[in-house]
Amino acid sequence: MKKLMLALALATTMGLAPVLAQEPMKVTIATEGSSPPWNSTDPTGKLIGFDVDLGYELCRRMGATCTFVAQDWDGIIPALTVGKYDAIMGGMSITEKRKKTIDFSTPYAVGFNQIVMRKGLGLPPTDAKAKLNLTQMDASKQATIDTLRTALSGRTLGVLRSSNSEVVVNELFGKVATIRSYDTNENMTMDVAAGRVDGTLADYFVLKTFLESKDGDVAEFYGPMLNGGPWGPGAGIGIRKTDPQLKVAFDKAIASANEDGAIMALTEKWFGMDMSPPK
Repeated sequence: MKKLMLALALATTMGLAPVLAQEPMKVTIATEGSSPPWNSTDPTGKLIGFDVDLGYELCRRMGATCTFVAQDWDGIIPALTVGKYDAIMGGMSITEKRKKTIDFSTPYAVGFNQIVMRKGLGLPPTDAKAKLNLTQMDASKQATIDTLRTALSGRTLGVLRSSNSEVVVNELFGKVATIRSYDTNENMTMDVAAGRVDGTLADYFVLKTFLESKDGDVAEFYGPMLNGGPWGPGAGIGIRKTDPQLKVAFDKAIASANEDGAIMALTEKWFGMDMSPPK
């Protein structure tokens, strides 16, 4: 023992002391905090939701200490690139446009989006349980879109600013409807409830939460569930291109959590269904 202590003391004086206990990696993760059940804020101001629960689980598997912070959606990528935080977990779809600016982990969840319209507008009926993937459009899919475009002509649609839904709404309905962009989903759905806009397109579960609230009985799902296309292969963790080791760490943690069913369990807890990515 005396020889070991002497060796450690000598190594210390030479600047070669071994690291006996490595300090855990510290990661700050941003989320919007207003897109339930992906993420939201409870009455005490605490960030909660699927993104938050999964983020802490992934960090545990990485041996990291994580902190969540709230950030408005339209500034969430710019703030990442300037180093305000290390990663984004906000149900953010992996898209080619975003990949020009930041990197993404592998998908940690796969969801879909849908239109919600106020009741009593006299719109033609649609099958709100149908699904439509916007990747590789064909004549049948285009016919469905054309029917929706005709039905929504002259309407006012709200959408989350800087979201992929904003891209889709402008592309599909920008020439026939008035589009209003919002800083948060909460403000957008408040205007749907108040009748200041006729409807919106957003994440299915965000809108499902709205429809199940006391203000949501004025509206209903309209048209098919949408995914693919501008929404990409699913939701991923946004990471700076200069942090490849963090991306590798998150990818390994996601693969582990997906393999043993942890992601499936958390999606069932928050969404009521399995939205885990393909293994």
